[in-house]
Amino acid sequence: MIDLQVREESGRIVASSRGFEWTQDLIDLDPAVFPMLAGLCAYLDTVFNQRQIPLLLAELERLPAGLIPEPARGEIGRFATAVEQGQHLYLWFCGD
Repeated sequence: MIDLQVREESGRIVASSRGFEWTQDLIDLDPAVFPMLAGLCAYLDTVFNQRQIPLLLAELERLPAGLIPEPARGEIGRFATAVEQGQHLYLWFCGD
């Protein structure tokens, strides 16, 4: 399971959500095609800053349907938009 959080620069959590199940299809993503999403790991935390968010969102748009369930995909989009529009915010994918 990978959970989602938006955190301030200080580390304070401003939004959190239950994320999505980690699957073999996500593990097998081609890093040349999906460098941001292929960097996610079920056992580590991965952090995206404001400048990386547009790249992440573009990959999410290209991702085949079903790899990340729609509710989680929507939540990633909402959290990413909050980071993009905020100041000193980061999107965290929190592994187990």
